[in-house]
Amino acid sequence: MHLLSLVPLVIGLAIAAVGVLGLTERLPRNRFGGVRTPASMRTDQTFALANKVAGLPLAVAGAVGIVGGIAGLLAANLLFAGLGLVGLAGIALGGGVLGHRAAQTVPDEAPPLPAGCQGCACGGCELTKSLGGPAGGSVGANVTRVGGQ
Repeated sequence: MHLLSLVPLVIGLAIAAVGVLGLTERLPRNRFGGVRTPASMRTDQTFALANKVAGLPLAVAGAVGIVGGIAGLLAANLLFAGLGLVGLAGIALGGGVLGHRAAQTVPDEAPPLPAGCQGCACGGCELTKSLGGPAGGSVGANVTRVGGQ
């Protein structure tokens, strides 16, 4: 028996657990497990989406590693363990790429609106201040006070 066959078995168990947690949306955003790219770590929503998309491939990758490790232990052959480890890495990498691409599709959150202006960018706040109105107010529907502009 080759104890090195335990490597894909143990890694496969961990990857499968992360995949199932991601697929069921029970994987919290963290620094250690799951798809952790700049796109997926932006918000909790992008992290959950990336890991939900990558969940099934990660679970399959973990199963490949588990089967490869068990076959390596039973056959006392490192070839099976090596194939399981290579298969695990390839499928997990593909799942991570899919999760990253899914996270990239989520638009950035809108920046917070300025106080008193509601972010309309009409220039009314500045015009109101220049006419002696309240600071941070809005011109509203009365555009005649500002020269009809």
